[in-house]
Amino acid sequence: MASGPNMTDPICLIKNNNELLSVNQEALEILEKISQPVVVVAIVGLYRTGKSYLMNRLAGRNHGFRLGSTVQSETKGIWMWCVPHPSKPDRTLVLLDTEGLGDVEKGDPKNDSWIFALAVLLSSVFVYNSTNTINHQALEQLHYVTELTELIRTKSSSENDGVEDCTEFVSFFPDFIWIVRDFTLDLKLHGHPVTEDEYLENALKLIPGNNPKAQISNLPRECIRNFFPKRKCFVFDRPTDKKNLLASIENVSEDQLDPDFLEQANNFCSYIFTNAKTKTLSDGIPVTGKRLGILVVAYVDAINTGDVPCLENAVTTLAQLENSAAMQKAADHYSEQMAQRLDLPADTYLELLEVHADCECEAIAVFMEHSFKDDTQEFQKMLVEIIKNKKEGFVLQNEEASAKYCQEKLDQLSETLVECISAGMFSVPGGHELYQRAKQRLEWDYCHVLRKGVQADKVLQRFLQAQVATERSILQTDKALTDRQKAIAGTGSAHRGMGRSCRALWLLGEQNLPDTSSFLSFCGTTLPCLTPARGVGRGRGWTAARQSLPINSEMSLDGVDTGTIWGFPASPSSLVSELRRVEISPHVIFVPL
Repeated sequence: MASGPNMTDPICLIKNNNELLSVNQEALEILEKISQPVVVVAIVGLYRTGKSYLMNRLAGRNHGFRLGSTVQSETKGIWMWCVPHPSKPDRTLVLLDTEGLGDVEKGDPKNDSWIFALAVLLSSVFVYNSTNTINHQALEQLHYVTELTELIRTKSSSENDGVEDCTEFVSFFPDFIWIVRDFTLDLKLHGHPVTEDEYLENALKLIPGNNPKAQISNLPRECIRNFFPKRKCFVFDRPTDKKNLLASIENVSEDQLDPDFLEQANNFCSYIFTNAKTKTLSDGIPVTGKRLGILVVAYVDAINTGDVPCLENAVTTLAQLENSAAMQKAADHYSEQMAQRLDLPADTYLELLEVHADCECEAIAVFMEHSFKDDTQEFQKMLVEIIKNKKEGFVLQNEEASAKYCQEKLDQLSETLVECISAGMFSVPGGHELYQRAKQRLEWDYCHVLRKGVQADKVLQRFLQAQVATERSILQTDKALTDRQKAIAGTGSAHRGMGRSCRALWLLGEQNLPDTSSFLSFCGTTLPCLTPARGVGRGRGWTAARQSLPINSEMSLDGVDTGTIWGFPASPSSLVSELRRVEISPHVIFVPL
């Protein structure tokens, strides 16, 4: 039993205390662990007829189900023993031993009827154990079978009652085996040998006539024939003629047993192992150990509340429990697979939807595998709704992951821009154009960051919106300084004034100016502080760039005739002299055009 426990001893499944039935929770926990389909063999019969001994042999043990040597019934309620199936490794053999019928110590005979009905409801093979012969008395003792239509309903609301319902019962009733113990007769009819099965069928023949006596005698025969179309009979000799051995037969070795009895017992066990079918529900749905436990609870609860156990209701209860579990299993599968396969942030919404579609299909397949009788697709529709909500959750997670990732990247890319703004690098004539170019470069770099996700534009727009006030301030400062420059130009103080303008506007000294090369690299543009004079020069002019050189008298400016400082002509020597005269100490940046 690969998926369930190998019990060393039986356990009480349904307790019968003072004729009140209750389910043993420990037994249910054992069934819960059995995921394999089960073959359920239940044995019923009068007390003190050796039922437990046969069940022990099916379990391959001498001991297990309690045997007794007195006139008192030993087994109370229904006991269960789950063992590996000896010939079908994908099945578990569940043996149910019931308390003896007809115990004189019982106060309510109805209790026997419920034990009988439960054995029929739970088993796939129903074994009726009697002694001596199948005669009129034996059939009368099997009167419980005539009460089945009163004790069991197939549908929650049925218009038909009585034996007419036999066609409904046949689809889920177990196979029937009649065991006759201590059989001493010859298997002959009218002087001709017959098989055990022929002996049973002859005993079940209807008595001719329509008189009340015949009808009463025929009722159990009709019920057995109608309810159990597949029937089998085994007859057993006495295990031994020695009374002292019979009193403790569980301790008797096989070589002390009657050889005929031993052969008959082995034939019975072999038949069970080979032919006993898997317990199924309607539409051939196999019953696992877990499902069997649910059915036990449903039937016992119905009996205890005064209702009649209803197969349809039990299956509905089972379907609801199993389909709910299947739905949860499928939903968990969806969540797990989405978490594993979805790389957040997803680059596009379509990418997320493709992963969602694959995981949803798998989840529905999981549900279909573990559910049954969801005819109206109630649970499947609920699953689809659960998955839809989970998908929205992943959409939200994706948006949050995208926003967080984009903001982190934007913070990194804008770090230099923010520093330059703080240092006043754009508070110069032409500073607004420099700011715009720096911002465009930032946008270009941000655009080329991979897998930003669905919030990329939104985060960028939020950043740009936050820059509006700053840009407006830079523009105003640029305009004011440009107007001032024009005013200074109008005074004619070109050389001295421009030297001071350079110092004031660009070469502010190390104490105020961040690393110039870093700033220029970030801006990605040329500065207007040193540009070719319009229409002047036969060689190269100067432009701001990424390399800084100290100003000194030995600067190499070969090939340069003249340049401008903010539009004013200036020779190289006068430029250097002016810069030194106004005591500009930091670096100014030159590169040949």
